[in-house]
Amino acid sequence: MTAAPVLDPQRTALLLVDLMDRVVALPLEPRKGTEVFAAAEELATTFRRAGALVVLVRVERPAVAEQPPGSGLVPGLRRDGDLEVVKRTLGAFQGTGLDERLRACGITTLVFGGIATNLGVESTARAAADLGYDLVFAEDTMAAFTAAEHEASVRLDFPRLGTVTRSTDISFA
Repeated sequence: MTAAPVLDPQRTALLLVDLMDRVVALPLEPRKGTEVFAAAEELATTFRRAGALVVLVRVERPAVAEQPPGSGLVPGLRRDGDLEVVKRTLGAFQGTGLDERLRACGITTLVFGGIATNLGVESTARAAADLGYDLVFAEDTMAAFTAAEHEASVRLDFPRLGTVTRSTDISFA
């Protein structure tokens, strides 16, 4: 991990991926979903206090009449001013209008957290990199189905896309 850059709150958004009841409750590694949620919630509070945008991404299964129980965001996570995005693919950019919404807000840097590190988070991050965003990964706000999957993303893939750091090291100018 490296030191996080000092961020501009007017140009930075926090993207928290799939912090839904049914996902947070899954058996995850290297930390429990409840630990991921607590760290992500604290980071979201830091962003809101700085006046930075918080984007909450959740998935819905396409072509089903009713979503499974626990498909909403963990209660209490969303606050006034947050942007909620519903995705129907692995990543949050495809078919959601997310890029247009971020650009309309002047966002150039994205900070990532969520579940699963190597699936929804990484897929969204790869698309964001292709779209030209600067990326920061808050490692302690993520988990995967196995520790090996999480570690592969944060040790091998994410450093090629941006900066990997801890949520407590993120600060604003």
